[in-house]
Amino acid sequence: MKRIIQVYVSRGQEYYVAEGVDLSFVTQGRTLDELTENISEAVALYLED
Repeated sequence: MKRIIQVYVSRGQEYYVAEGVDLSFVTQGRTLDELTENISEAVALYLED
């Protein structure tokens, strides 16, 4: 089953920060690639429960 998960991404001075819109999580990464990996991990952990 596929699911659309909305994420708000902002750029700080050193990190990109992602906040889940529908799911309650926050993660960060130095690059957009790192942030994407961290978002995937955060979503997987959130949906695991």
